[in-house]
Amino acid sequence: MAKKSVATLQTGSKRLTKAIKMVKSPKTGAYTFVEGIMAPEMVNDFLNKK
Repeated sequence: MAKKSVATLQTGSKRLTKAIKMVKSPKTGAYTFVEGIMAPEMVNDFLNKK
């Protein structure tokens, strides 16, 4: 993983976080972006997952 980004979103009474990580493809070696919108507590699990 070469780069990671986290942004905080607020919608109504819920607090959500959008996390983006760059993942290198084992097949081609190209990088792709994986995005997810989740609760702030789940961000570290998302970024540490391979």
